[in-house]
Amino acid sequence: MMQNSDGWRKCSTCKKIIGFEQKYYECSVSTCNGQRTGYVFCSIACWDAHVPGAKHRDAAAVEQKSPLTNRVPIEPARRIISQQPNIPKDILIVASKLKDYIRARSEMNTSADVMNVLSDFVRLKCDQAIDKARSDGRKTVLDRDFK
Repeated sequence: MMQNSDGWRKCSTCKKIIGFEQKYYECSVSTCNGQRTGYVFCSIACWDAHVPGAKHRDAAAVEQKSPLTNRVPIEPARRIISQQPNIPKDILIVASKLKDYIRARSEMNTSADVMNVLSDFVRLKCDQAIDKARSDGRKTVLDRDFK
């Protein structure tokens, strides 16, 4: 779930910021207010604009109140890589491309151990990007998740 420094979250329709301790609306349909989607609306009009595209048979706008402050962070589900047995520990770096780049840039050689270190670094950055995408309620990792 996305938090903004100026407020709690943005309206899913008009993108207006919903502040802390402010009234907002959720869709009564479970697929709209679940962990992954988490649609919130600043007004009944914004909720109403969402209904035709969502193709609900029977839906209602449920009034809610945003949290008091941002002091209670919403933590994404964290996964510890070492406990997941099916994640490969392969080299993620194209060794020949990296060696060619380093040689062209500096006329230096590259140790084979560099590939393992860089692969671990890439895995760490990917895990952080996955957590960011998950906390934003997405199932797709975007380029902005790496920034």
